[in-house]
Formats: sequence, structure tokens, C-alpha cells
Amino acid sequence: MTLDLKIPREKRYDPNDSTLTFVAAEDELGWFASPRALMSCGHVATPTLLTRWCRRLLDQGESRFVCGQTGCNVEWPYEEVCKMALLTPEEKKHFEKAMKSNAATCFPTKPCPKCTCPVVRRRRSSLRVRCTMCPGNLGDTFRFCWQCLRRWRGPAPRSDRCASYGCTNELVKLLQSCPEAAFKRVSGAAGCPSMRACPACGILLQHDSRHCKNVRCLRCRVQFCFVCLKRTRDCCTTSDIFAACSSGVAPRQTSIPEWWRKKRQEHRANVIQASVCL
Repeated sequence: MTLDLKIPREKRYDPNDSTLTFVAAEDELGWFASPRALMSCGHVATPTLLTRWCRRLLDQGESRFVCGQTGCNVEWPYEEVCKMALLTPEEKKHFEKAMKSNAATCFPTKPCPKCTCPVVRRRRSSLRVRCTMCPGNLGDTFRFCWQCLRRWRGPAPRSDRCASYGCTNELVKLLQSCPEAAFKRVSGAAGCPSMRACPACGILLQHDSRHCKNVRCLRCRVQFCFVCLKRTRDCCTTSDIFAACSSGVAPRQTSIPEWWRKKRQEHRANVIQASVCL
């Protein structure tokens, strides 16, 4: 998404602003006449170059703001970007629209229960997610449960539920309670459930028990073993398609895998490593 928005020729920090930490070093994202101030990651920026860098990230499909310095992958909270880039109301409107659009196309999102802004779950191993856009969150974050959409309670990370009463996943309950598969031609598959969540995209699949143990997901087209949940190519290095898996029967799944698109992950890596081009 490209932002059709004009940026003032140069923005300048107020040298009397006591909430900023000014330094004499050059702007590490470029050079402008404005006083330089420290970002939360420890690097120096000026508002004009910071605005342009963040716009570039949005134009390249990103939904969050990461420092552009080599080797620094620190994510800046949106509230910090608004303050340090001196975003105007018009710029904020366009930024938030682009962030929402980009997040929807890159990763699954859910609304923050506190501010309703879209939030991305970036760790498949944990249901705890954080919102960096809630007002007043500079230096802190609001954490909530991806599953029940309530404030996070209990230890983390957890992939099954938070400590809130009633936090359950109906699909996981189905995986836990479905009957066992009665394979007619596959040996060593006793105890294998008749339903599995695709380990690549999370869609639920049911085995008809008549054919071999390897299946192809109808959504993501990934081939995997229904018994051990390994990719077909990995399972078949030590086992036959009708023989017992060398690692045995995988236990019933306790979480639904999220579908993370490899191309989008590679694109994000390229953005982080890119240099600023003005």
C-alpha cells in the first residue's frame, strides 16, 4: 500500500521539549538540520527522516516499525513513532489505515480488546499477544489472550489457553475428543486420532482410514504424515507410507497452528536489512 501523503519539507524538534533526549551525534537515518533525539533502541533520528523511513516500511507492506540500522531489529511502538516523527493528524490517519491494510494481508489479525486496533500474533508458540498502539502505552504494552480476547492472565508462553475462566478453543476440544482412526492398511498407528490440524496452516482434516498415512492439505497443499505429523519427505526417510513411523504416533494436538506465509516472512527480513534510500 502506497501512502498518497505529502510530508513537510522538514520537521524540527522543539529544543525546549524536556521529554526528548537530545544528542550531538548525526542522524543515523540520514541528515537534517533538526536537533537529534534518541529513540528507544538507542539510535538517533530526526523527525523528517523518521517519517520517511516509517513511510517506506508501510509502502513495502510492513505493519510495524523496526529500526533501520544494521543489526538492530528493535520494534518501535506506534505511540513512539507518532511522538518522535511529529506525525500530523493527517499522517496518523494515513499511517493507521496502511498498518491495518498491511497487517490484514500479511498475517492473521484480531482487534485489541482495549483500543480495537488490529494486532498480529507473531509467535505461534504463545497465545499471549501485545498491543503497542493503545494510548498511554509508551514504554509499556497491553497484553491479551489471542483466544478469548481478554487481558492476559497467568504464566506465559502458553499455546493452549490463558488463566481466564472459560478460555477454550472449540477446534482444540474437537481434536482432543474425536475418535481414534481405524487404519485398515497402516501398521503401528494404534491410538492415532481420526482428526488432525494441518501442521502448516491449521485447517482440520479427517482421515478416512482406507489409504496410506500420508495426506495432502487441501488449503496449503503441504504433504504430511497423519500419524507422526512430520512432513512426508521427512517421515519417508525412515519409514514406508504403510509402515509404522520411526518416531511413533504423535500425541493429540493441543493448539491450532497459524498459517504463516513464507514469502511474507522473507519480505520482512529484506525490509529489516534494507538501507534507507531517499
